Amino acid sequence: MELIHQFSSGLFIIQSVIFLALLFLLGKFAWKPILKSINDRETSIVDALNQAKLARKEMETLKEDNERIIREAKIERDAILKEAREIKDRIVGEAKDAAKAEGDKMIEAAKQTITAEKNAAMADIKTQIGTLSVNIAESILKQKLDNTEAQNELVQNYLNKSNLN
Repeated sequence: MELIHQFSSGLFIIQSVIFLALLFLLGKFAWKPILKSINDRETSIVDALNQAKLARKEMETLKEDNERIIREAKIERDAILKEAREIKDRIVGEAKDAAKAEGDKMIEAAKQTITAEKNAAMADIKTQIGTLSVNIAESILKQKLDNTEAQNELVQNYLNKSNLN
């Protein structure tokens, strides 16, 4: 059997009508939902890309903010440490000054005590020397002035000396 293909215009028209009907049905019921879902998908992809860009920008902003906050925190930490060192140095200096002043007061008080004790000791020594001198002079005079003539001569010498001065 040999298949001969003959062109049939009726068959061509029927097939063309079926094809056009199929295209119409596909266009009415299939192409619009397919195109709509493709458009929706494209829109969601564009939205997702935009959200990713926004998220990236927000992350960069947050990173910059974090770096700025870290820099500010370091600056503040350095300032606090500097202030603490200054306070420590001031307190140590004040303590040294107070200790020096207290030491100077103690030294001055010790000097005054030493001077007072020295003066008291000198006064005591002078008193003892004076008492001793009087006792020695008294015993010497008693020995020398046993007679009246020696007593009169001594009184005369004192009178002469007091008139001359």
